[in-house]
Amino acid sequence: MNIGPYQLPNALFVAPMAGVTDRPFRRLCKSWGAGYAVSEMVTSRKDLWNSLKTSRRANHAGEPGPIAVQIAGTDAPMMAEAAAYNIDRGAQIIDINMGCPAKKVCNKWAGSALMQNEPLALRIIEAVVAVCEPRQVPVTLKMRTGWSQSHKNAVSLAREAERAGVQMVTVHGRTREQGYGGSAEYATLAEVKAALRIPVVANGDIDSPEKAKAVLRATGADALMIGRAAQGRPWIFREINHFLATGEHLAPPLVVEVKRLLLEHLQDHYDLYGPDTGVRSARKHIGWYVKTLEGAAEFRAAMNQLDDAAAQLQAVSDFFDQLSLRRDRMPGLSTRHCEHSKILETIA
Repeated sequence: MNIGPYQLPNALFVAPMAGVTDRPFRRLCKSWGAGYAVSEMVTSRKDLWNSLKTSRRANHAGEPGPIAVQIAGTDAPMMAEAAAYNIDRGAQIIDINMGCPAKKVCNKWAGSALMQNEPLALRIIEAVVAVCEPRQVPVTLKMRTGWSQSHKNAVSLAREAERAGVQMVTVHGRTREQGYGGSAEYATLAEVKAALRIPVVANGDIDSPEKAKAVLRATGADALMIGRAAQGRPWIFREINHFLATGEHLAPPLVVEVKRLLLEHLQDHYDLYGPDTGVRSARKHIGWYVKTLEGAAEFRAAMNQLDDAAAQLQAVSDFFDQLSLRRDRMPGLSTRHCEHSKILETIA
């Protein structure tokens, strides 16, 4: 799998998720088998580039390459300037956000709202490519199937993007109208793949090895992008890689293994955000790790009262030490996941 001059170790990608896919999370997922990760979206508004939030999102210190940064906005010259700004700060690939369904983004006609205005979307793509191409920085595009069920234009926009010089397209199998509700559909993704020569990445509801295999079969996609299913379960990339290569399942990770990776993740998190902010923003990550475990509700209630990083680390360590006395390994996939994947595989 290649994006421009960059050869990736595999075709499993981490989705850009605001407030989630920061540098520590990207590094974690790559260490557990993800071949590629895209940053949280960075605004094209120049007046916000020096803000603490944007500076953290543009921090790639110690991150293995290629460094991919997603930019968002509605003005073509501003988006071009944002691309140049991030390249100067280490970006090796620029991804254009036309997939975010969040109201605060779409109300400003950014994200997936741009799919309602193909001429503007194309002007943005052309402006960004014009800045990146001379610097040999590939441009990629992430979008949805369309704005609504009655306005699915992923195929036409993807074709125009390819003509303009975009080197990879990722499609989430929902419209903006759906948000994250309902189920992703993959027929539109298959149509996009059939229409393009550049790589196409399938995204949406990929939450198990069986589902990954079924989506690849249904779409013919060149790669898969995983988002919410990796929250609290970064080893999903290792599981899927192994299953696609061998047809066999890996055993769930050891409890002591997950304890170690979570403590390392938290330390990296504190290093980026500082101990005061980090202890608060880390709570959601801890919650995702433990949500299916015995005693999770009581632990989360107590842990959410802690405002000291050292105390938070100790609480997590103690929780997993107690868990290891009751079980050796983390829980495996639920029956619901496996049944859902078998249904999709039959359809595919």
